[in-house]
Amino acid sequence: MTRLFHSGRRKKSAKTATRAVGGSASDVAALIKLATRRLQKAGAFFGHGTDNAHDEAVALVLHVMGLPPDSPVSVLKRRVSVAQRARFDELLDKRATQRVPLAYLTHESWFAGLSFYVDERVLIPRSAIAELIERRFEPWIDPARVRSLLDMGTGSGCIGLACAKAFPKARVDASDIDEAALEVAAINRRRLRLTRRVRLVKSDHFAGLSGASYDIIVSNPPYVGEREMRGLPREYRHEPRHALASGREGLDSVATILRCAARHLRPLGLLVVEVGNTERALMRAYPRVPFTWLQFERGDGGVFLLTREQLTTFF
Repeated sequence: MTRLFHSGRRKKSAKTATRAVGGSASDVAALIKLATRRLQKAGAFFGHGTDNAHDEAVALVLHVMGLPPDSPVSVLKRRVSVAQRARFDELLDKRATQRVPLAYLTHESWFAGLSFYVDERVLIPRSAIAELIERRFEPWIDPARVRSLLDMGTGSGCIGLACAKAFPKARVDASDIDEAALEVAAINRRRLRLTRRVRLVKSDHFAGLSGASYDIIVSNPPYVGEREMRGLPREYRHEPRHALASGREGLDSVATILRCAARHLRPLGLLVVEVGNTERALMRAYPRVPFTWLQFERGDGGVFLLTREQLTTFF
């Protein structure tokens, strides 16, 4: 079946889909074209679920129409009601003029094949760690022996909850220093029916975890340095600053994780941390540490892996 999305993290489709249908001022195809042009003219930044104006426009219009992301091309001919057009105009204006990320307008973001509720209390899920979860962290660990995981800095809960789905026999702790973020994580935990196996913990790094130990600790912590923060596109200003900024070089949070993680890992346990563009700064700060930098089919990398034994040696 031909799909509507062109590329990026959405499902691919024929690039001529909207052109082939044409469209009147009151059908889905016309709204997609209008939104695409408006987003391009506004200079919108695409980094929260799509990577181009067309796919962002498709996602917006499908949301307004109440249609699923895998809708067939035939929906391009669907007529748009007056109420739907008014809602489209409202959301498109916020996206193009105020530069609000689309996920905050639709309150939905996809991660590791799962739908998550999001709002401006949390970062929008976009970590390449999703691929590791989908592979159940193979070949770095035997999935059959994983019984406990920690998602540190859980935000929306996306990493921890996706891990709970990937490891149905494991218990998962999802921690965050921010009570508001944990409220959003609780919404997603309830929606995914994982209340029994996922514990939400308010904790500043490891401080609130009472000596717990894990087979895998995974984290997408704050890692943006001062200079990079100043240059971020406007869309990122809608996200909680404390979930992005981490000191002058972006290393404050990851440094704490490196110092303390070994005490909370079981033998042969793994630490997996995303540091994004701070990768080089991290290697300069710890030149002797044998970071394994992981490769991904989707995403830009910036994710390292260390074993408990390596951490014990160097920290």
